[in-house]
Amino acid sequence: MSQQHERWSPPARDPDDDTPRLECGVFGIWDVPEASGITALGLHALQHRGQEACGIAAFDGQGFHTERHMGYVGDAFGGGDLNKRLPGRAAIGHTRYSTAGGSFIRNVQPMFADLEAGGVALAHNGNLTNFLALREQLVSEGAIFQSTSDSEAILHLIARSRRPKFLERFTEALQQIEGGYALVALTNKKLVGVRDPLGIRPLVLGTLDGKCVLASETCALDMIGATFVRDIDHGEMVVIDEKGLRSFRPFPAQQARPCIFEYVYFARPDSVVNGRSVYEVRKRMGRRLAQETPADVDVVVPVPDSGVPAALGFAQETGLPFEMGIIRNHYVGRTFIQPTQGERELGVRMKLAPNRAVLAGKRVLLVDDSIVRGTNSIRVVKMVREAGAKEVHLRSASPPIMWPDYYGIDMPDRDKLLAANHSVEDITRILGVDSMGYLSVDGLYWAMEATRDPANPQFTDHYFTGDYPTRLLDKEVAEGRNEVRERQLSFLVDA
Repeated sequence: MSQQHERWSPPARDPDDDTPRLECGVFGIWDVPEASGITALGLHALQHRGQEACGIAAFDGQGFHTERHMGYVGDAFGGGDLNKRLPGRAAIGHTRYSTAGGSFIRNVQPMFADLEAGGVALAHNGNLTNFLALREQLVSEGAIFQSTSDSEAILHLIARSRRPKFLERFTEALQQIEGGYALVALTNKKLVGVRDPLGIRPLVLGTLDGKCVLASETCALDMIGATFVRDIDHGEMVVIDEKGLRSFRPFPAQQARPCIFEYVYFARPDSVVNGRSVYEVRKRMGRRLAQETPADVDVVVPVPDSGVPAALGFAQETGLPFEMGIIRNHYVGRTFIQPTQGERELGVRMKLAPNRAVLAGKRVLLVDDSIVRGTNSIRVVKMVREAGAKEVHLRSASPPIMWPDYYGIDMPDRDKLLAANHSVEDITRILGVDSMGYLSVDGLYWAMEATRDPANPQFTDHYFTGDYPTRLLDKEVAEGRNEVRERQLSFLVDA
């Protein structure tokens, strides 16, 4: 097989990382002074969606200016000269998380390309489930990729379109991609935002002094003092230029299926996603968890930070005391890979510390937002016991995670998911707790103030049900289940 036909595979996940990660957060603003400075503030609010890298692209009326950095937004764009380095009245930004091994500067967004009609910068939250197939096709036709990011495939598709206008080229590219995504793109004439046909990944519209803003979450609008207008609808493309805002529908109509895991873990609790307060949904998850899996304990303790609202809901429903029995250190920085078991334990204690005054001699109920592999849970339970807890019980405010994700959330394969391979009784023993309980899928829908109907699904909930809302072409090819694509790839390799 020649080099140009070798298949690229995603990098391996950090085997010691038990936290689900989302790839990524996007922001865009049009026709305001010092647009890059405002974009940096918006990215600060979206830092929770990706901590490994960040970037900003700005247009000053004559040309594009871009910066891409590894690390936090504040470290990269905290200087007072930002608007001199990245001048312009329009800008887009991106904050990124990647799997271990994929954290390279060449993958950092926004990505920029000089096309025949002018430059275009692109920032993308989500994952294309047909990226590897597209990459194979594009490389066979002579495309040269500079990164391993699926976002670059979109730029190649735009560049190769023969349509005369940018929006026509962009639409043609969108109609060839599959998966869950929210995109913002910036040209010399317009800012464009797109949400995938099912609305799996979020994107919102706001205004700042009458000018349009796009962001992954409403917390970014709050950060810059903008007013929330509405969610970008599923399958909608908005175009913002000197004529104002226009809305297009480049896809056939489908029923919306937004990602339910945004409410479980990813979105900031002060955000409003698809019309629902994330904080209130998480509190309701805790209330329902208390109804479904009660525990005879003395105190309810959240696993910080994302377990706090659910633990508060649990405590309010039961009348049990709510206490911060575990204190999180917010100044550690991003997690590093510890080479030995002892250093791994130290890494946990660097981030989380037991509050012995709350835990000692008590029957403690820990409430976590979700449990993936269980490695973090084992360490937290051990820490709480060593702090003197008489009993340790654990509750997950999400249903058992049974299936991996392919729409922009980094989760292990199914054989590494704790609940997919063990019964609740086994998990109780593995984690070293006195009792274990999960929220039910129906309970999660109750917290969303919805009723689950498998025949007419309202959300993307495959993590718990295995019901994937789209075709997974790359996965099918990898498993030899897509004969048509396999024949196409064989033809390319033999050519």
